[in-house]
Amino acid sequence: MFLHVMLKILMFIFLIQIVYVTAYTLRTILTLKGQKYIASAISIVEVVIYVMGLNLVLKYLDQPLSLTVYAIGYGLGILLGSWIEEKIALGYITVKVISDVPNQRLAEVLRDKGYGVTSWLGQGRDGDRIVMEILAKRKNQDSLYKTILSVDPKAFVIMVEPREFHGGFWTKAIKR
Repeated sequence: MFLHVMLKILMFIFLIQIVYVTAYTLRTILTLKGQKYIASAISIVEVVIYVMGLNLVLKYLDQPLSLTVYAIGYGLGILLGSWIEEKIALGYITVKVISDVPNQRLAEVLRDKGYGVTSWLGQGRDGDRIVMEILAKRKNQDSLYKTILSVDPKAFVIMVEPREFHGGFWTKAIKR
């Protein structure tokens, strides 16, 4: 009977910890992305779950397995929270592309797919380059990357997450 009860308690600790740390991870990411109201709402649920889980672990502190389960749940919660954030892909990316193909074909292909592309001629070590900057939603990152490489497999590509926006045709859409 004791083993059955202890197993239920360990499972509960494990699940509480996964839910808590998943919420914690998402709240942290949302805060960094400027989604303070959603992050604040998540934090309310998060703190309730945290106190329940910690209380349970402290009750069974004499059982080393309860602390081990708590720690494993923490690690899995981080993985789950990160995975969820990757799937919802909040925010935008700025992509810089440097191509040694001396024509505007890549920029035209990207514009035809609806991406905003600013391009200019640059000088590289071995000659002229087309430099492009593209702003896209993060959820379109993989598709954009594949499109770039399908047109120019040798393109140099850098992706970063911008924090602030001002001006340009994207600004109105971003603020919605």
